[in-house]
Amino acid sequence: MAGRPKLYYFDGRGKMESVRWLLAAAGVEFDEVFLETREQYEKLLQGGALLFQQVPMAEIDGMKMVQTRGILSYIAAKYNLYGKDLKERALIDMYTGGTDDLMGFLLSFPFLSAEDKEKQRAFVVQKATTRYFPAYEKILKDHGQDFLVGNRFSWADVHLLEAILMLEEKKSDVLSGFPQLQAFKKRISNIPTIKKFLEPGSKRKPISDDKYVETVRRVLRMYYDAKPN
Repeated sequence: MAGRPKLYYFDGRGKMESVRWLLAAAGVEFDEVFLETREQYEKLLQGGALLFQQVPMAEIDGMKMVQTRGILSYIAAKYNLYGKDLKERALIDMYTGGTDDLMGFLLSFPFLSAEDKEKQRAFVVQKATTRYFPAYEKILKDHGQDFLVGNRFSWADVHLLEAILMLEEKKSDVLSGFPQLQAFKKRISNIPTIKKFLEPGSKRKPISDDKYVETVRRVLRMYYDAKPN
């Protein structure tokens, strides 16, 4: 019998946070190994665990999986969060891909200067409110259902809620012009597994702070403003 998934990453959001979200949404308990030293990272490299010499890495069902998209796709399929057929899966891939693009604008945020953070904040809010949120607002309005795909809870819903909450950290009223998304946020946040993950004491990570940034830089030997792998 396979043990609980084990996640290898830093003690912060980065690319692993979406994996935490999806496992939590599926009601799956998981363990974490936090990278704090260069030696830990090099040990993973030397042991061949990191196929492309990058984290995040997840041990799940006897596999050592890298590449965030691959990890998420596996979890979604395993726990019935990936639609009922190929057409629904294609929609989920499309919608999560769009959300990925939006969230990607925030990945480097903790590593920017104060001035650049303000510029990036304005940029990502503009992109969210003129490109991405209008698309999801239309999807929900057009089909009149509670969820993005097939009127059933899926990875697409989890990913979009994560993005919405991240954007609200940058601009609290970012959903002010999107009534469908406001209702969506309320519905998805009240799904029992999601509600539990949003409560204090869960494995959801807070906004990345200076300690997180310093750890990532030290472990990955980053000496310039860049995003982590």
